[in-house]
Amino acid sequence: MPETALPGRRGQAARNNVVILDAARHVFLNDPKAPISQVAERAGVGISALYRRYPSKELLLCRLCHDGLRRYIAEAETAAEEPDGWTAFERFLGRVVDADVHSLTVHLAGTFTPTPEMGIDAQRANELSAKIVERARESGRLRADAVPEDIGMILECCSSIRVDDPERTRQLRRRYLAMLLAGLAAGDGPDLPGPPPRPGEMNGRWRPS
Repeated sequence: MPETALPGRRGQAARNNVVILDAARHVFLNDPKAPISQVAERAGVGISALYRRYPSKELLLCRLCHDGLRRYIAEAETAAEEPDGWTAFERFLGRVVDADVHSLTVHLAGTFTPTPEMGIDAQRANELSAKIVERARESGRLRADAVPEDIGMILECCSSIRVDDPERTRQLRRRYLAMLLAGLAAGDGPDLPGPPPRPGEMNGRWRPS
């Protein structure tokens, strides 16, 4: 039974949590430095009710980003079930872009201290990403000089696209994802310039500033 379908007070608490997290995503995407009181106001709950569930803004930010990481893992696990490596690669990137997983992680990098559980899930996400890239390369359709670390950069590029209309945002992100995928396809073009990102090279952004 989903949390939000639970009966009585437990169900109401679960529904309140969904409302709080939705409000927090909206508030912190617009302004990562916004006070937590803006989340309570948008969610329509008292600040004391919010603090009972999330005693600090840092814990709330951490929860938002961990939820995004879990969604990424779920989509990568779905990709592993796709028999064709290139199709798995394309569809995985499309689903993650549509889910807007990276907008929060990019916006909130450095605003909280990752938990040990997030570290474990991040390692799992990296392993799954590497497998997706390996299978796409084995299919013969991914260029040989693409590396797993390129996935994160592609997703960050797409997540940076945002206009007032959510549907138009989705359309534009899909447009530029298609362009990026075309650049990743194997062919007779020149090698990619410069060395690729090293494993862990971009992790410094997650240190709290």
